[in-house]
Amino acid sequence: MNKDFHYGVIYVVARFAGMAVPEAQTIAHACQYVDDATTDGPLKFREQQSFDRFASAHEMLDYRNAHQDMDERVWAPFHFLPACEGATLDEQVVCRPDSVPARGLVSHILEVHAKAPEDNDLHRLGVCLHTYVDTWAHQGFSGIKSDRNKVTHLTGTHHPTPEHWWNELSAKIEQGEDEFKSLSVDIMSNVGHGAALHYPDRAWVEWSYVNGVGEQVDRNNLPDFLTAAHRACQTIQAFLANSSDFLSQPGLSAEQQAALEALLTTNIHEDDGQRLTALADTLNATGLAELKEPLPPYIAKGTGSWKFLATGISAEGDGSLIVDDRPAWTKNFEASDYRKVHDAIKQHRHFVTEELLLRYDVRLA
Repeated sequence: MNKDFHYGVIYVVARFAGMAVPEAQTIAHACQYVDDATTDGPLKFREQQSFDRFASAHEMLDYRNAHQDMDERVWAPFHFLPACEGATLDEQVVCRPDSVPARGLVSHILEVHAKAPEDNDLHRLGVCLHTYVDTWAHQGFSGIKSDRNKVTHLTGTHHPTPEHWWNELSAKIEQGEDEFKSLSVDIMSNVGHGAALHYPDRAWVEWSYVNGVGEQVDRNNLPDFLTAAHRACQTIQAFLANSSDFLSQPGLSAEQQAALEALLTTNIHEDDGQRLTALADTLNATGLAELKEPLPPYIAKGTGSWKFLATGISAEGDGSLIVDDRPAWTKNFEASDYRKVHDAIKQHRHFVTEELLLRYDVRLA
């Protein structure tokens, strides 16, 4: 899924669930930030304090995996949560929609909030929701190198135009040659859904392919995306009720689901930024179901971002060896969304890899 869903739809769903605007914005921002947290390692302050970070995505989050070991440490915990089904590790790490481990992840976050709340519970919920809803979009693929991630005979109702990374690879490839593009990505990496291009992440697409173990896979994204939105709504309702029993919550009403369905089937811009803008325009102009309001802006990096507000850093890099060029540490940093979301990312990864997956004898990191 892209930021039109991870930020836009999750914000709308949080408001449908009854959450106030600031809290809904925090959850949606944290949900999308999982795709934008590309900086790894310590943030060093001029007073010699430091804050450690773990990247939940990669620089130029695309379909190439230059560093295989790091890719596997990132993809499975945050984007391709293993369903832990099957006899071999290759089978167990395949992501499945609404799997038992996925529900266990959601229940854990809700239990922490209900029993021992922390100051970054909203951020942890947002990170959790990213992984949870991705189990629908990324089903059938895995976060390790696997033949199951190979794609041939790729066809669908949507033919994406070549992206910037593809233009760099070969300016001569004719627009729309998805099968050839898919094969080329297969050669570069068998991790995640790279060879399936953008097909898994766009709500309106119906598509099919044959994976590397010879299975014919037919996908219709819209029902899956609507189910993911419904489950996200149930999760947020349970969070508000201080309950871990999210499956008993009402979720989306019929009117809310109809409004989302109409949006997801008509908002079909190539660029996810344009789709997010269209969602914002609809929400502000005509509304979605009973909800009619401005969509708070999402700023991933640079001026106005969570990182900027916490540190004053507006540039991409923050690893200066010159002490005076580093940000000053203040107590405000500890109260910042930036600190809270990065702690949430670290907590999420630790729970998934060191507790959740080990319940099913799956060790990935």
